[in-house]
Amino acid sequence: MAPITVTIKLFAHFRHGRFKEADHQFPPGVACREVILGLGFRLGEMGIVMVNGQHAPLDHPLSERDTLALFPLVGGG
Repeated sequence: MAPITVTIKLFAHFRHGRFKEADHQFPPGVACREVILGLGFRLGEMGIVMVNGQHAPLDHPLSERDTLALFPLVGGG
């Protein structure tokens, strides 16, 4: 099967040394978890995961032209 293209958006310190927004290709049906780990993130540092502007679980399968947005945990008071 042909790979799918997913736009990945990183926020806050996730951008440091990486990118702000980029298109990546993955096998069809790849889960958010696999993309996150493939980018070198630990699952424990994920604050919010969104697909096409909606909250998504880590096992959400991605489709062609989806946009995956990753936000780190934020602390403070």
